[in-house]
Amino acid sequence: MAEKTTSEDTRAGVGGKSDAAVVRDALGVGVAVGLSGFAFGVTSAGSGLSVLQSCALSLLVFTGASQFALVGALAAGGNPLTAAAGAFFLGVRNAFYGLRLSQLLALPRVVRPFAAQWVIDETAAVALAQPTRRAVRIGFGVTGLTLYVLWNLTTLVGALGAEAIGDTDAWGLDAAGPAVFLALLAPMLTSAMERAVAGIAVLLGLGLLPVLPAGVPVLVAALAAPVALFVEGRRRGRAHRGDVNDVSGEDR
Repeated sequence: MAEKTTSEDTRAGVGGKSDAAVVRDALGVGVAVGLSGFAFGVTSAGSGLSVLQSCALSLLVFTGASQFALVGALAAGGNPLTAAAGAFFLGVRNAFYGLRLSQLLALPRVVRPFAAQWVIDETAAVALAQPTRRAVRIGFGVTGLTLYVLWNLTTLVGALGAEAIGDTDAWGLDAAGPAVFLALLAPMLTSAMERAVAGIAVLLGLGLLPVLPAGVPVLVAALAAPVALFVEGRRRGRAHRGDVNDVSGEDR
């Protein structure tokens, strides 16, 4: 009886979540987001990249938001270096995910460089939601593998389809990339701070779009984060000083 209980506890994990439940959740996220690679393939081909270039971006870069930012800037006529810089700054967030995931996954050194390729929003979200190290590893691995395979396959299909169609603008497929990007971003804005940063970034990007070269407004919009953090820090500082003054007044 004791052995059976121990086995069941191992399968369910300390948090009471079975391996099958973790796999199911991970597959759901991987399939849902992986299919969006089709929109990237269409957008990338529509921006003038070849099928090989589109597929190389998904294989080597593999971070949807940065990929969409890159091809979007190129499609608008932006300088390739400016477009790459915007995509780079957008992808920096994955480094912060990696810092936390490296502690939770505790993978062998030889595996870490390969696992780093899968450190993105979706794998981080699934892994961080798990109660045990075993569940974290399963969630990260299944989400990463499913998403990587599907994203690359659908990128190929989308790029080939766009190449066969020819003028993607005539079909309205040029809007597919931005639409998917917004759909992926919106659920992540869970706090007031995140919504404030997104709002400021939108205002900066749209406001500067008519006066700056293509791709540059994306870089300027990145200033939204430090601006919002500065304002929030000032607000909290004033609130803290107010609390200290209140306490001092009561002591007197």
